[in-house]
Amino acid sequence: MAAARILVVDDELIMRESLARWLERDGHAVETAASGEEALARCRAARYEILLLDIKLEGMSGLEVLRRVKEDDPDAAVIMITAYGSIPTAIEAMKHGAADYLLKPFEPEELGVVIENLLRRQQQARETLYLRERVAEAARFENLIGQSPAMQEVFRLIADVAPTDAPVLIDGETGTGKGLAARAVHSLSARREGPFVAVHCAAIPETLMESELFGHRKGAFTDAKETKRGRLEMAHGGTLFLDEIGEVGMRTQIDLLRVLEDGVFYRVGGTQPLEADFRVVAATNLDLDRAVREGRFREDLFYRLNVVRITMPPLRRRKQDIPLLAEHFLRRYALEARRPIERIGRDALDAMMVHDWPGNVRELENAIERAVVVGKGPQIRAEDLPIGRPVPPAAPAVRLEEVEREHIRRVLDESGWNITRCARLLGIDRSTLYGKIRRYGLRKPS
Repeated sequence: MAAARILVVDDELIMRESLARWLERDGHAVETAASGEEALARCRAARYEILLLDIKLEGMSGLEVLRRVKEDDPDAAVIMITAYGSIPTAIEAMKHGAADYLLKPFEPEELGVVIENLLRRQQQARETLYLRERVAEAARFENLIGQSPAMQEVFRLIADVAPTDAPVLIDGETGTGKGLAARAVHSLSARREGPFVAVHCAAIPETLMESELFGHRKGAFTDAKETKRGRLEMAHGGTLFLDEIGEVGMRTQIDLLRVLEDGVFYRVGGTQPLEADFRVVAATNLDLDRAVREGRFREDLFYRLNVVRITMPPLRRRKQDIPLLAEHFLRRYALEARRPIERIGRDALDAMMVHDWPGNVRELENAIERAVVVGKGPQIRAEDLPIGRPVPPAAPAVRLEEVEREHIRRVLDESGWNITRCARLLGIDRSTLYGKIRRYGLRKPS
């Protein structure tokens, strides 16, 4: 168990000394305080990983100490100590931010378990925060931006899978940012210092795919004037990104499967085996599950690629991210075009919020770029956007609520009122969806 700095707060000398002795025996650095006032003074002068705080204190109560400590440091970890008859007070303390509580009398072993569990949770929280910060940094650098629940789930999956070498399959509509997600996976992986090699499968004819992927030896075919390294060889030590993997032919699928299973490949016309040391990330805007059922995509290759799946949500299902994305693109293109456009007008934002964005984030980016070029004045107006005429004037909050109500009703109908599936499609949790159903008075058709 990791050592921690702990403050023991108890007005009974014997209890303070006993707890300190037990904790020091486990390797912790322990300080003590005999009153709430002394505890607060120590907390302002130093930081402790854990406070062990008796509820029944002379003078300032343990609950008041807890309240003031949490005001100064909302992340402070406080374990309350209470007698059996004070359990309701301990539960009240938990509601006010206490991490756990112990009932007197307790054994050193019980105290050790509670401390160890709390330290483990703190470590996990630090690791999660670190990964999320790295994801956010990499994602923002790559324009993968969002605060919606749907995008937070994408960030969580990226953070979970990036440190591993597991294959990743990213699916979603065109323009949702699949390539940016792939780069974020690479940027946060142990292979980030290696190359990121993208293969746009839909742009390469099937007759050239083998040479493009595996390379070829000089003289392997008529136009092979010199030896050429393939994309797999270029990706050695890094990440191979197979964009639009659903477009590759059956022969290429067989070749890729063999590489992923055996870990070696050969250049076209070559006899020397080459090591396939790369991490594979694939992306598609097709329904690969359906393609497998219809025999258009090999099931064995699908399972090799689909170890971890990340689904990029369409922009129409994360509209709360539109203002954030629009501001980001405005700053970029206003700087590039050297235009003094500082903000997005209310009418323009309203128009963006009611548009369905079939081209997703890519369409939004193009719309902002155009608006920067053709716009006049210090802000983007609705008429500067290539997304049709703005909606008739009305109170913005009411208009957006009507749009949300209709969108939720449509998704509920399309999902057969399956609440779990509908919530997942909307990028919200079930309780939030139930609240919106009640708020908008939606009823399941009879």
